[in-house]
Amino acid sequence: MLSDPLFIVAAIACVIVLGILMLGIGGFAKGGDFNKKHANKVMRWRLYAQFAAVILIVAWVFISQTFGA
Repeated sequence: MLSDPLFIVAAIACVIVLGILMLGIGGFAKGGDFNKKHANKVMRWRLYAQFAAVILIVAWVFISQTFGA
């Protein structure tokens, strides 16, 4: 599993989603000017990254089930 490049890319995508989510939650918790300016943009980035991560995970599962041992 760890030698599969698609799994590694999907795992990295999940970590990126987590980082964006933490940035958004941190900005929301702190409030202020950053939250007012960037809250919607950060959450939009999270949605795009999360969509890509889900597509990669589904592709990895499909390819593993179809071509795997």
